[in-house]
Amino acid sequence: MSAEGGVGEPEGSRAWEEGGSRGKHGFPRGSEPKASDARGLDPAPVEVTAGEEPGAEAIAAAGESAGERAGRIARSTALFSIATSLSRVAGLVREIFAASYFGITPAMSAFTIAFQVPNLVRSLFADAAIQAAFVPVFTEELERGNRREAFRLASTLIFGVTLILGALTALFILVAPVLMPLFVGAKVPQDLTVALSRLLFPILVLLGTTGMVVGVLNSYNRFGAFAISPFFWNVAIVLVLVLLAPAFSGQDRIYAYAIGVLVGTAVQLAIPAWDLRHTPFRLMKVFDWRAPGVRRVLLLMLPVTISLGLINFDLLINSIFGSLVSGGAPAAIDKAFRIYMLPQGIFSVAVTTVLFPTLARLAARRDYDDLRATMANGMRQIALLLIPAAAAILVLSVPMVRLVYQRGEFGPHDTDVVAMALFWFSFSLPFNGFYLLMTRTFFSLQRPWVPTAISASNLVVDAVASAALYGPFGVGGVVAGTAIATIFGVGLQVVILRRQLGRLELGRFVSTVGRVSLAAAGLAAAGYGVWTVLDDALGRGSGAQLVSLTAGLGAGALVYWLAVNALRVPEAAQIRRLVRRDV
Repeated sequence: MSAEGGVGEPEGSRAWEEGGSRGKHGFPRGSEPKASDARGLDPAPVEVTAGEEPGAEAIAAAGESAGERAGRIARSTALFSIATSLSRVAGLVREIFAASYFGITPAMSAFTIAFQVPNLVRSLFADAAIQAAFVPVFTEELERGNRREAFRLASTLIFGVTLILGALTALFILVAPVLMPLFVGAKVPQDLTVALSRLLFPILVLLGTTGMVVGVLNSYNRFGAFAISPFFWNVAIVLVLVLLAPAFSGQDRIYAYAIGVLVGTAVQLAIPAWDLRHTPFRLMKVFDWRAPGVRRVLLLMLPVTISLGLINFDLLINSIFGSLVSGGAPAAIDKAFRIYMLPQGIFSVAVTTVLFPTLARLAARRDYDDLRATMANGMRQIALLLIPAAAAILVLSVPMVRLVYQRGEFGPHDTDVVAMALFWFSFSLPFNGFYLLMTRTFFSLQRPWVPTAISASNLVVDAVASAALYGPFGVGGVVAGTAIATIFGVGLQVVILRRQLGRLELGRFVSTVGRVSLAAAGLAAAGYGVWTVLDDALGRGSGAQLVSLTAGLGAGALVYWLAVNALRVPEAAQIRRLVRRDV
């Protein structure tokens, strides 16, 4: 998550001269963008505004060689992955507590839907949508040397987002009794869902402001606070749940969980806001909605909002069709999704988050050769990391779910239902990683309507597939619909990006995927074999499960690492170089 793909330098990428003379706009001489660099893209170079000296950010970025950029991205990705790993582990601990308190009861399903609806609105107007539209424009202003205009843009949007989302929050709280029943089947308590949604809607304001703050930090290549803040989000939720749950009784204990989410989201904003002090950015007392940069962000945000909203609506589709299967199905799908997101967050989200500012910077310079190499190497790194993760989940979904969730109110039947959902989620794991990175590539090129159209088509495919499959296959059919839609969307993205950028190094990608898949098969066989032997020998106690599952995953990982090196997968060599460099 090589040079621009996560670990090491992408082989075959166009290296910039180090220490040589520089041409126009600070690029190494001979590397200025050319009209032939991409198909169908504006070849005009980025100009520095007349009479304004380039800012330090533009000078530093232009003076960075491909090797230097490779090292920076590799280190940032490694640190982001480590911080995200801590956050995901804390998230699993939170899920363990929640499963112990609530299982997959109708009350937990009510919480799941009550959280997903404001979360859907958040995706439309808050953090992810704002970042995707804001970062390319803010980065371009810094590249031009317009630091003051960049700061005015960010300040205006911070104030504006807070006001607009505050008004939306008030509106949704008022209409919740009419809105929420539309998303709830007869088997999920409607009154509880409405009350929980009213409690959770204020996270919109907090997440919108967080999105702006994190966008500024990422533009300055600061990822640590953003990566670690979910850790404290999870810790806060667990603490509030443990402290407040005794104050409620019956299904009302779920309110303690909702209050914990609200408190944790406030903590999640405070951490990156504190880290802003370590950047040149200073908040200005300005609210200039007429500024050209603000208009550009809003114009970009419209398709980004629709695109990300449609992506998140997929989760809501799962809950809607799940509620037709059983009262606990929405919660079961959500529990499976939490485990599924562990490798997704550690690897593909880390790769995508770290690469996005670099892709935006390269797009601003019209440096499409390096942009292609950056994205292509990122795709191969995601394949290297997520295909084995999918293989492990395919064969070990039941012991994973049993170890994480089965205690308290969460029984063996619940384990079987969640494991079925997790099994089908695994098929989409690497494809979702590819989808995230290519979507960000479109955003960096400021062509957000393309992923928007693809997301709309995905939604249709997901709805049709889920409607056809939930009846005969239950929870598995609902999740399989999501996997089918994701694979379909990735295929569309590849076709369109290839037309716009030219070659995408697909030959190398297919070669890597083939060798990685072969190694992943060895992982699955070794992991399942070791787990089976130890599970039969040690039994199903919590400690025994931990030992058998850890040993199975460890044996599989060892076989996989030996196999990818024996098969000479280049991206594995990039990881070895990074480890040697850090050591």
